[in-house]
Amino acid sequence: MSMAIMEIVNFLVLIVCVLIGVAFVTLLERKIL
Repeated sequence: MSMAIMEIVNFLVLIVCVLIGVAFVTLLERKIL
């Protein structure tokens, strides 16, 4: 049970990190361009 929860939490954290990274790169490109 706890292992499944940990896997879900890790998956959500990974998705959040990817979204933040994409948003950050997009903002940088807009500022540079």
